[in-house]
Amino acid sequence: MSQMQKRLQKELMSLKKDPPAGVIVDDMNIEPDLSSWIIEIVCPKGTLYEEERFKLSFKFNENYPFDSPEVTFTGSNIPIHEHVYSNGHICLSILTEDWSPALSVQSVCLSILSMLASCKEKKRPPDNAFYVRTCSKNPKKTKWFYHDDNV
Repeated sequence: MSQMQKRLQKELMSLKKDPPAGVIVDDMNIEPDLSSWIIEIVCPKGTLYEEERFKLSFKFNENYPFDSPEVTFTGSNIPIHEHVYSNGHICLSILTEDWSPALSVQSVCLSILSMLASCKEKKRPPDNAFYVRTCSKNPKKTKWFYHDDNV
């Protein structure tokens, strides 16, 4: 078992044993080698996305946790949010330049839930159409410009 698999096995066991509110893990959505996960998140009551369900795709490479996972929204329900593109890419600094090996699948899920919970208006990023047409399939290859420190 590789270092990546050991770390992910530990994270998975912790998430299944004591999942945070709004985070749902189903073994059927975890690849046997742990390289790809689908995690369901449910937004809290009292928010714009109250009780809406979204799916997050996590893809890990052999350098995890030193290299961040590739995280995108997936499925037919992509949240309409100013930091989420219609192709599921998420503009969130901890997914790229602010990643730290101290972060985990759980902390990423909670950060994304917090980002959604703090939303005041459902709208796409202003450059959504251009970005979706021209971006790499892997959001980690995007050079993000962070304009909003309020998330």
